[in-house]
Amino acid sequence: MKYTTIFTFLLLTCLWNCSPTAEQAEVPSVPNNPVAEGFNESASDPKAIALADSVMLAMGGRAAWDNTRYIGWTFFGRRHLLWDKKEGNVRIDIPTDSTVFLVNVFDKTGKAMVQGEEITEADSLAKLMSRAEAIWINDSYWLVMPFKLKDSGVTLKYVGQDSTQAGSIADVLALTFENVGNTPQNKYQVYVDPSSNLIVQWDYFSNATDETPRISNPWADYKRHGNILLSGNRGERGLTNIGVYDSVPEAVFSDFSATFPE
Repeated sequence: MKYTTIFTFLLLTCLWNCSPTAEQAEVPSVPNNPVAEGFNESASDPKAIALADSVMLAMGGRAAWDNTRYIGWTFFGRRHLLWDKKEGNVRIDIPTDSTVFLVNVFDKTGKAMVQGEEITEADSLAKLMSRAEAIWINDSYWLVMPFKLKDSGVTLKYVGQDSTQAGSIADVLALTFENVGNTPQNKYQVYVDPSSNLIVQWDYFSNATDETPRISNPWADYKRHGNILLSGNRGERGLTNIGVYDSVPEAVFSDFSATFPE
């Protein structure tokens, strides 16, 4: 995995420095980071795609992301999540009302316990599985968005350079969505630091046509977890207890009483 990352970095460096024209140098191509099926490549800017590739490389590289299996974190101190990327299993613990969701986000099946009581009625359980999936979509995006810039349904545009809330200059990408997620009308602008290639801020727009973001948050305090970088600092908000695991007990995705890995 380290050799793949080093090779990719060297090739990126060559593409930046050895291209015959300045225009080509602005949009390097990073191999081994293919777009997801359904990514709107034809409507996306080449420079935006190149920056997305640079972000992926800075975060640890595509191979490292693909080989990361289990990720755990606490969302804003409200709930704890453990996600099996490979199998789609997610555990969500909400301690304040003794609620636990054990859901597979690939097919939205699973189990739910609300206020200490297991819910077995089919319609009620189906609604709770949809709620659990929506929680996972939201909470995981706050954590791993930099790895999802070329996801299905995404269109990427290069906006230009702008100042972050911290006063630094960054390259700005706009993400819009189509036929994906629960809120495809949203838009994000992400600020990429030109020296580190890490995302240092995002702006969230409720609607793609809005001129003013609803929220703006820094992305700070990147730390290595496993073979990837993850950031938990969102200014006044925070993602804590972040962990990447090679293995976890199978019971955490099937047993309400199981505990999270240390």
